[in-house]
Amino acid sequence: MHKYGRGLFIIMIAIISLSACTQTNNNESKSTDDQADVESQETVETNASGVEEVLVTLMNADGKTVATATLTEKAEGGVGIILEGEDLPPGELAFHIHESGQCVPPDFETAGGHYNPTGSKHGFKHPEGPHAGDLKNITVNEDGTVYAEVEAPMVTLKRDGENTLFTKEGTSLIIHAGPDDYISQPSGDAGDRIACGVIGE
Repeated sequence: MHKYGRGLFIIMIAIISLSACTQTNNNESKSTDDQADVESQETVETNASGVEEVLVTLMNADGKTVATATLTEKAEGGVGIILEGEDLPPGELAFHIHESGQCVPPDFETAGGHYNPTGSKHGFKHPEGPHAGDLKNITVNEDGTVYAEVEAPMVTLKRDGENTLFTKEGTSLIIHAGPDDYISQPSGDAGDRIACGVIGE
C-alpha cells in the first residue's frame, strides 16, 4: 500500500505541475495579445495625430479679423480649405494662396504674387495654368458672411513635401475685392486685396 500511495502522490505532483505550466503559458499568451492590442492602439493614435491641420486668421485693411480658414492635409493628396467669414463685401470674390508669409495692411502687397513653384501661367482656363496657389472663387452672402470649402490639389502641408506651403518665405491666403476670371495674367483681374492671413503663423 505504501508503494501505491507513493506512486499516487507522484502522479498528483505531475498533474499539478502540468496545470501550472499550462496556466503560465496561457498568461504569457494573454500578455502578448494585450501588448499587441496596446501597440495597435498606439499606432492608430499616432496615425490620427499625424494628420496635419493649420488654422489661418485673415484680417482686413483695418486689422480686424474677418475670416478664419482651416487647412487640412488630404489623404489622397492636396490640401482642403474651409473658409468661414463675416463683414465681407457680398458677391463672388477671388481667393488665392500667395507666395510670401507677410500680411502688412492696408494693401497686403507684402504677400507677393500667387504661390507658383511650378512657373505656370495663372488661371484654370489657361492652357499653361494654373498656379499652385489658384483657388476657386468664393461667394459671400448678402449679410457679408461666407462659408466655403475649396481644394488646393497642387500643394501640401508636409514641410518636406513638393510644393509645401511652409517655404522659407512663408505663404498666405488672400481674399480679393472681385472675382477671378481664371485666365487674365497675372492674377485673374481680381481687384484689390481686402483680407490676408499668414499660413502657419
